[in-house]
Amino acid sequence: MTFETEDRAALRQSVRDLLAKHSDSAAVRKAIASADGFDPALWGRLVEQIGVAALAIPEEFDGVGASLAETHVVLEELGRTLTPSPMLGSAVLAAQTVLLSGDHDACARLLPGIAAGEVAAVCWASESGWTATGVTASGDSLTGTAHYVLGGDVATTLLVLATDDAGVSLFEVDPAAGGVDRRRVPTMDPTRSLAEVSFTAVAGRRLSSPADLVERLKTVALVALSAEQVGAAQAALDLTVDYTKNRKQFGRVIGSFQALKHRMADMYALVETARSMSYAAALSQDPQDAYAAKIYCSEAFEQVAAEAIQLHGGIAITWEHDAQLYFKRAHGTAQLFGQPRDYLTAIAS
Repeated sequence: MTFETEDRAALRQSVRDLLAKHSDSAAVRKAIASADGFDPALWGRLVEQIGVAALAIPEEFDGVGASLAETHVVLEELGRTLTPSPMLGSAVLAAQTVLLSGDHDACARLLPGIAAGEVAAVCWASESGWTATGVTASGDSLTGTAHYVLGGDVATTLLVLATDDAGVSLFEVDPAAGGVDRRRVPTMDPTRSLAEVSFTAVAGRRLSSPADLVERLKTVALVALSAEQVGAAQAALDLTVDYTKNRKQFGRVIGSFQALKHRMADMYALVETARSMSYAAALSQDPQDAYAAKIYCSEAFEQVAAEAIQLHGGIAITWEHDAQLYFKRAHGTAQLFGQPRDYLTAIAS
């Protein structure tokens, strides 16, 4: 099955054109220093002009009714420019959490707002990562701290995965409720804001959820993340090729040296194989494909970003140059939703 259909190509071009106008390097740097950690005006344009937040939401809940493959296209383009946005945390993770719960009332109540650009956040991981939840439930009372929450400091709705006697249950919480404390935390990757959300005997609204909700949500998360990684890896490669076409040494542009050509050819091979892996996982939505995409795309992006730093030389590690932002994004995404090595065991078993 071909991933790049005519409709997806048109969607890709629309997103790319909008980001070219409103999310260049200067705009990204301004956004990461803002109070929200992203540009609300740009997010509004993406939502209103293209409908990115509504893509994978069914029409009955005011969505577009497209598939996760269309969302994949948007994430790839956002990754290419390192654009900070609520797309991954809200339009993908939160929206899919509600959909996968199978709770029709929750879908009718929450999804129209998410489709319209409202920010929702999934409180999931413990301090040690995504293999356990950071929050426990006693009845409908929630206590604990969720770590690494995408958009947790600005969300208007919190969806909490909490451990109880039944396993892992899903709750809806108003962030303004008493006992909820939210704070943004420092991150290695400045283009991705993360938060800690603490709950002290907070009353949550229990939603219905299947026993395999966490595993299904993890599959969606890993595939979506791989899209960002592929887009960013492509941009790092493009940045490097452009630089080597202009940088001169010993009276020649350095891109003409055979050794550097070989290194960039290896970078290209990594990007293209990572893209194939990511697209296959997006089309199948199979857990094993998602695990493979997480491992391969993480490692490929890290290698491409490292080579970009090396081939740019000293300029790459200065704050003014974007190469260091791609390097930080590479290592940050490799850790998000679990380290690549965590999934090697899952594939082996």
